[in-house]
Amino acid sequence: MNGRMGLAIIGLGMASKPHALAIKDMSDRIDVRGVFARSEKSRNEFSNAYGFPVVENIEALVIDPTVDALLLLTPPNARTEIISLFAGSGKHILCEKPLERTVDTATNIVETCENAGVRLGVVFQHRFRAASLKLSELIAAGDLGQIRVVRADIPWWRDQAYYDDPGRGTYERDGGGVLISQAVHTLDFMLSLIPPVTAVQALCATTSFHQMEAEDFCASAFEFEGGVGSIVASTASFPGNGESLSLDCDNASVSLKSGSLTINWRDGRIDQFGEEADTGGGADPMAFPYEWHKSLIGEFTEAVAENRDPLVTGRQALEVHRLIQALELSSKQGQRIALA
Repeated sequence: MNGRMGLAIIGLGMASKPHALAIKDMSDRIDVRGVFARSEKSRNEFSNAYGFPVVENIEALVIDPTVDALLLLTPPNARTEIISLFAGSGKHILCEKPLERTVDTATNIVETCENAGVRLGVVFQHRFRAASLKLSELIAAGDLGQIRVVRADIPWWRDQAYYDDPGRGTYERDGGGVLISQAVHTLDFMLSLIPPVTAVQALCATTSFHQMEAEDFCASAFEFEGGVGSIVASTASFPGNGESLSLDCDNASVSLKSGSLTINWRDGRIDQFGEEADTGGGADPMAFPYEWHKSLIGEFTEAVAENRDPLVTGRQALEVHRLIQALELSSKQGQRIALA
């Protein structure tokens, strides 16, 4: 890759807006070579809104030698074949979360990219909030001591109209409900901070607030080396509130809520970093700033230019897939599930 990254974009659904705004701000580093969606109307509206060129078929982007990477924003069930085409042509992949619908299909994507020798990044933009980066830094440095207790709370809200969209909240298209579509961000970041989860016990359910196939509520407990934790995730918590992650450690207790980090040190000091911001927890799922996407896309661009893995790799993303699979299995079987 010389100079600006040549980028293809496929998929123009709800998730495309923050990506487009971020990329517009990065025109000095990214050159959008073409945009595709199955709907001609969607392609033209997107092009008119952001000024990016459109193409009439995917193959035009696959064979374009000026395309260095693909930003893939399709629903999870429409990714495997597209990634195979682009990876097979030596083009790097930045994929929206989740990678796919199941552990097996997500693993297939990871192995496809690894075998092709291309980089695979995943859009977990919550890792790029200033407070998230600070918390990761403190844990890596050992300043907080060992983590003993973790609490993840995602009290979000979606109205029925959200799930009336064809395929939303189904296993066939999305791979599940609140766990894989909403809580996945918090769970991914949590897993990046703590030792590997060794066991879970969960209850997943669909409340009477929604008519949908998959779960809109999950409560669980889990174990990891040296500690325990809990997860409560919901899209049935009106009017919706910011997600939070709390860690009780040897040297301090920390609370990360919607981008604001508070550290209560055991010696009495209190430190704060970042600031609270909307994260899409209410009725409008896109009510959040695009700066986190900008940081993530920028880091991915740098990783490709430097021939290294991005901060969030596809193989790392498999960990949250395995956790979600274990939570669902535990609820289905009504018993504790060990993770290898």
